[in-house]
Amino acid sequence: MFGYIRPVFPRMDEKEQEDFRACYCGLCRCMGRRFGQISRLLLNYDFVFLAMLLWRGQEPPVREEKRCPYVCFRRKCSCRSNGDMERAAALSVILSWWKFRDSVRDEKGLKKAAGAVAMTVMGGAYRRAAGAYPEFDRAVERGITELNALEDRKCGSIDETADCFARILCSAADGEAGNRRRILEQLLYHVGRWIYLADARDDLEKDESGGAYNPLLIRFTPEERADGTMDERLRATMLHSRNLAGAAYELMEENAWSGSIRNILYFGLPSVARAIFSGEWKSRNKKNRGKTVQSL
Repeated sequence: MFGYIRPVFPRMDEKEQEDFRACYCGLCRCMGRRFGQISRLLLNYDFVFLAMLLWRGQEPPVREEKRCPYVCFRRKCSCRSNGDMERAAALSVILSWWKFRDSVRDEKGLKKAAGAVAMTVMGGAYRRAAGAYPEFDRAVERGITELNALEDRKCGSIDETADCFARILCSAADGEAGNRRRILEQLLYHVGRWIYLADARDDLEKDESGGAYNPLLIRFTPEERADGTMDERLRATMLHSRNLAGAAYELMEENAWSGSIRNILYFGLPSVARAIFSGEWKSRNKKNRGKTVQSL
């Protein structure tokens, strides 16, 4: 995943902030316990959002204080994991491993080497996660294969490529049933579509200078990219996906993280989009690199 799914902490009350941090720490500990300590380095906000969506029930999670090795072993409040969080941890490992594999295919030099090392280091964790959720693993593999085929033929349709990635994330709803599955599929599909478009816009300059594939470079002429036509159309379709994701979520039953989920959908995604289009996103990430959620 890409790290674009962020909350806006100033728009949260104190309890919601504490809940978010507890979920972040709980997922981190769950990943370490189930898939090895090194897997905790994969954690980002996208996976926390996924864990919140998959969590069932309105009862507040059990909190416990644990020492965190990433903040000098200080005690941090962590939510005790359950089957839903363990599932989110496994899906996060699977998604990360396939992203590393895709980097090995697409990148060059140090990034390609880093992807190969990460694949090797995470191989055992990936095999355990894929063994627990083989259908999701196969769905991700199919989606990556289809996306690679679109890239190889230089597909200029942003809808076709975004749809392919969205269906990968949508498959995280497998295992659910009835209305909950239908709603989660719609929500995850549109969030996945939003993520793909956000990433394409964020990487536009880098891909153009490096000669890498980016559907925006094919779909829009240099004049359309320069005069704002591209950004106007991209903002409109990203807003549409965000609105549909929000509409789908309002059909779901409330759970322990509903406040945080709404914050992300209604404030976080628009905030990230504005930062990407303004060019502030990369500098913001560089400034916050190395910080944990507890320090933000």
